[in-house]
Amino acid sequence: MSDNDKYLAVQVTDVWRWTDHLFSFRTRRPEGFRFQAGQFARLGLPHNKNEPPSIWRAYSIVSGPYDDFLEYYSIVVPDGAFTSRLADLKPGDTVFMERQNHGFLTLERFTLQGDLFLLASGTGLAPFLSLLADPLTWDSFDRIILIHSVRAKNELAYREQIEGLSRHALFAENSHKLTYLPTVTREPSEFLSMRIPQLIQTGELEQKSMAPLSKERSKFMLCGNPDMVQDTRTALKERGFVSARSSRPGEIATENYW
Repeated sequence: MSDNDKYLAVQVTDVWRWTDHLFSFRTRRPEGFRFQAGQFARLGLPHNKNEPPSIWRAYSIVSGPYDDFLEYYSIVVPDGAFTSRLADLKPGDTVFMERQNHGFLTLERFTLQGDLFLLASGTGLAPFLSLLADPLTWDSFDRIILIHSVRAKNELAYREQIEGLSRHALFAENSHKLTYLPTVTREPSEFLSMRIPQLIQTGELEQKSMAPLSKERSKFMLCGNPDMVQDTRTALKERGFVSARSSRPGEIATENYW
């Protein structure tokens, strides 16, 4: 298994499970690999050991652009050709990654001011963790509102890490800017229970975050399952917000690699 011009082999250093179908893992960060917070990498596995990688999937990077490791957050798809094998990886195993970084769910999409809403479902949380690990995010916005919507309470991965930002050496000074709103939609809990589109439509998002939605101040990043992204985009467009394009300014940014 050797590197080539398009991809290289990297070693898995850590693997841990959140639930029976959610896990995270880390790999070594190749020397010279650069990315912006919010981007994703394409990871590959071979069909058979000692063969070149032939199955590739896109994975948002959880770690920050200055971390010396690369971290990923994944769901196990039953009988999935990729994730079921990825979940069996152990420290010391090898995966492949493309040398090129990818993705446009980055701060470059917006004017860096006002309030940043990070709206995630499931493993769509990953790029927002990377953004929260980048000092530029904290320096650029007055308020950062993170919504993580899951079906069951035990799927609130990274909750302790997010809540611990108030004690983080780099981010504690600005941690008052962050409002973290976990949302559990399919079982009773102490958290919000509406889906993200309904939080917008009912005004609950504004009430709980204490951040009024406005064309002048609000920026939105969406990542998660396609239904959530589509329904949330529709709810925002009903409020007058538009998608940010390279050819025009806007308030909504999404990533499409599902």
